[in-house]
Amino acid sequence: MSEEKINLDIEEMHCAACSSRVEKALNNAEGVKEANVNLSTEKAYIIFDPEITDRNNLINAVKESGYDVKKNREKVIFDIGGMSCASCAQTIEKNLKTMDGVFNADVNIATDRGTVEYDPLELDKEEFVEIVKKSGYEIISFENNSKEEKDKKKINDEEKVKKAKRRMIGTWVFTIPIILWMIPEMFMGIVWPNQTIYNLGMILLAVPPLFIFGRRTFSSAYRSVKHGGANMDVLIAMGTGAAFITGPAVFFTPIANFAGVAGMIMAFHLTGKYIEESAKGRASEAIKKLMELGAKKAVIIEDGEEKEIKVDRLQPGDIMVVRPGEKIPTDGVIIEGQSSIDESMATGESMPVKRSEGDEVIGATVNQKGFLKVKATKVGKDTFLSQVVKMVEEAQGTKVPIQKFADKITGIFVPTVLVIATLTFLSWMIFPEFFQDIAYWASGFLPWVQPGLNSFTLAIFATISVLVIACPCALGLATPTALMVGSGIGAENGVLIRKGEAIQVMKDINAIVFDKTGTITKGKPELTDIVLGSTNNFKKEEVLKLAASVESASEHPLASAIVNAAEEKELSLKNVNNFESITAKGVKGEIDGKEVLIGNERLFSEKNIDVVDLKDELKKLENEAKTAMLVGYDQELIAVIAVADTLKEDSVEAINELKNMGLKTAMITGDNKRTAQAIANKVGIDHVVAEVLPDGKVKEIDNLKKKFGKIAMVGDGINDAPALTKADVGLAIGTGTDIAIESADITLVRGELSAVVTAVKLSRATFKKIKQNLFWAFFYNLIAIPVAVAGLLHPVIAEIAMATSSITVVTNANLLKKENIEASYLE
Repeated sequence: MSEEKINLDIEEMHCAACSSRVEKALNNAEGVKEANVNLSTEKAYIIFDPEITDRNNLINAVKESGYDVKKNREKVIFDIGGMSCASCAQTIEKNLKTMDGVFNADVNIATDRGTVEYDPLELDKEEFVEIVKKSGYEIISFENNSKEEKDKKKINDEEKVKKAKRRMIGTWVFTIPIILWMIPEMFMGIVWPNQTIYNLGMILLAVPPLFIFGRRTFSSAYRSVKHGGANMDVLIAMGTGAAFITGPAVFFTPIANFAGVAGMIMAFHLTGKYIEESAKGRASEAIKKLMELGAKKAVIIEDGEEKEIKVDRLQPGDIMVVRPGEKIPTDGVIIEGQSSIDESMATGESMPVKRSEGDEVIGATVNQKGFLKVKATKVGKDTFLSQVVKMVEEAQGTKVPIQKFADKITGIFVPTVLVIATLTFLSWMIFPEFFQDIAYWASGFLPWVQPGLNSFTLAIFATISVLVIACPCALGLATPTALMVGSGIGAENGVLIRKGEAIQVMKDINAIVFDKTGTITKGKPELTDIVLGSTNNFKKEEVLKLAASVESASEHPLASAIVNAAEEKELSLKNVNNFESITAKGVKGEIDGKEVLIGNERLFSEKNIDVVDLKDELKKLENEAKTAMLVGYDQELIAVIAVADTLKEDSVEAINELKNMGLKTAMITGDNKRTAQAIANKVGIDHVVAEVLPDGKVKEIDNLKKKFGKIAMVGDGINDAPALTKADVGLAIGTGTDIAIESADITLVRGELSAVVTAVKLSRATFKKIKQNLFWAFFYNLIAIPVAVAGLLHPVIAEIAMATSSITVVTNANLLKKENIEASYLE
C-alpha cells in the first residue's frame, strides 16, 4: 500500500497515560500503519495509507480519544482591487469567513486590504484568489516585504488618486455647461433656445459623465449585483440611471427631464471619491513615511576595502561603515567607535542617545557625530523598520469591537435603502395629496421643491434622492480611518498597536499594573552594600568572592550585579560544585567542600540557620528599596549583601500623570514586601503585590481584576508574557530592536514609562475620533433619508451631502494628528 507521513500537535495531554490513550486510538484507526505519540514534544507521528484515510479522519480519531489537535495558524495579507465602499468589503469578508480552515477574516475598505488567519494545511493562497474573484473583486498582490513590492504599491496608490482626479475633471468639463444651462430654467423658468434643444442638450451632455468617466461606477454595480451583493455603486447607478432615462422619456411621457441632474450627481460623486482617496492617502501618510525612512545604499568592508552596495544586498555579518550624518543602513551591533544617534524615527525620542562598542543600533536611524563600524545582524523583512511597518499594517487590518455593530448595519444597508426607495415611489403614487401638501409647504423656503409637477415626476424626484443620499461608506470608513491614523501616529512615537481591539478596551481601563524590574526600574542592578556578621572573621572581599563565585553560575540579573562588582575589584573566582537555583528563595553551591547559600530568610529557615544577628540590617536595607540577600557559609550566616536597581528617570512623573488621568496604579514583583513598598513609595504607586513567584503573576492579575475592574499590565514582554496575555490590555516594553513581542497588545519601543502615558492618551484620542465618526455617519443617514423620502432634497444636493459625509469622517480622523499625546512633562 502507499504511505504518507504526518505529524499532529496534540493538546491537553498531561501524563504518559494520556499519550498512550491517543497512540492506541490512532493505531486502531482504519488506514493507519503506525502511530507514535511523544508526551514531551506533544506530537503524534503517524504513517498512514492516503487511499484509506486522511488528515481529517486522523484528527477525529484523536478527538474521539478525548483530546484535541492544535490548529496550525498562519496570517496572510493581500491588496484587493475593485472595492468602492464598505458594502464591497462586507461581501468579501463574509465569503472569506465561510471557507473551511479560516479562523478569522477582516477586509478594510480604508486600506483596500484583506487580512485572513487560516490553517495552511487546509487552504492555500490560490483559494483566496478564487473566493475574492467569485465575490466580484480581485486580489492584486499578497503581502511582500520586498522593496520592489512596497514601491509598486506606492505607485499603485498614487495612480489611483491620479485616475480619480482625471475622472473628476473630465466629468466637470461636461457638467459645468449643464449647470449653466439649467440655472435659467430652474430659477427663472427660461428654457433656451427651446424645449426640444434643451432636452436633447441635457441628454447629450450627461452621456460622457455617466458612461465614459462614470462607467467604473456602473461596472462596479453590475459586478456586485451579478455576484449576489449590493454596494453603494448600485445606489448611484440606479439613481443616475433613473434620472438619465427621464431625458429620452420626456419625448413620450409627461415627465420632467432629469438627465442633466444625472450628470451633476455623477460629477459630485466622482469629486467626493477623489477627495476621499486623497484623504485616505493622508490617513496612511505615517506608514508611507516609515517605508521611505530606510537608507538606499550601504558602505561595507569587503576584502579590506570599502565598497558601496544597495541596502537590499546586505547580508547578516556584513561590516558596514557609517560616517557622521549618515543613516545606519540596517539593524546591527557596533564593533568599533562611539557616537550619538538620532533614534527619533524609532522611539519618538527627540534627544540623540549615546551608543558605543557592543550596543545595538537600529536601521534608518541617523549617526550624528562619530565614525562607526557596524556588524549587520538583521536585514530585509527582519529589520526593526520592516517589523514596525508590518505591525502597523496588521493593526490597520484588525477591527475594534464597536465596528462589529457598524458592520452589521453596513451589511444590510444597501438592500434596506433599495426597499425604502421602492416604498418611497409607491407612497408618492398612492398618497399624492399628502406629499403634495408637504411640497407646497416646503416650496416657500426650498426653491428646488416644485409641487406643480405631476405626481409621477415628483415620485421619481424623491426616489432618486433616496438612492443617492444613502451612504454606507461613511459608516464603513468611520472606524478604519481613525485606527489607521492612530496606529500611524503611534508608530511615529514608539507606540506600536498590535491589535485594534486594544484601542477600545484601553479607554475602559481602571488601573495599570507595572512589573518592577526593567519597567519601573532600569533592570540593571548594582551591588551597594556588604554588611558583615558579628560572629565571624570574614572580610568584605572574601564575602564578595564567595558570593560572586556561586552567582557566576546563575543567569539572574541580581547575580550579574554581584559578579560585576567582583570583576571590578579584579577578584579571582573559585570553582563551584553542585550549583542549584531554588525558585523564589535563592541559590546554593559548594566551594572547597563547604556549602555556600545566598538568598532570603525562607531559604535560611529551611537550612535551620539563625539570622537574628543581621535581621535588623536586612530590614534597614530593604526599607531603602534595596534587594538584600543573606550569605551563609558552612551552615553559618556570615553577611548581608544588598543590590539596588535604580529607578528610570521618568518613572515618578509618568505614574503621577497616569494618576492625574484618573487611573489607579499597582506594582507586581517577586521582591520582598519591604523592598517593594519602598519602591512604590518612591514612585507613588497605590497598590503593591510582592513576593510573587513567576508562575503566580497570572493569578495575581485575576485578583487585581476583581479589585479594580479592567486593568492593563506593563512588563518586559518576556518574563511577563502570561500576565500580559491575562490582562485586559498587555503593554510590553521593547528595547533596541526587540519589538516582536507576541504576548502584548501594544509594544512600547521607548524604554521609559512616558511611553505608557503616550499609549493611554493615543488610545483615548483615537477612540474618541471613532465615536465621533460613527455618530456623524449614523446621524447623517437618520436625518437625510427621511428628508429625501419627503421629496425635500434635490438629488444633486443629496449627492453633495452623501459625498460630504464620507469626506467628513476621513477628514475628522486626520485631525488626530493635531492631538497632543506626549506626556505633559515632556512638552
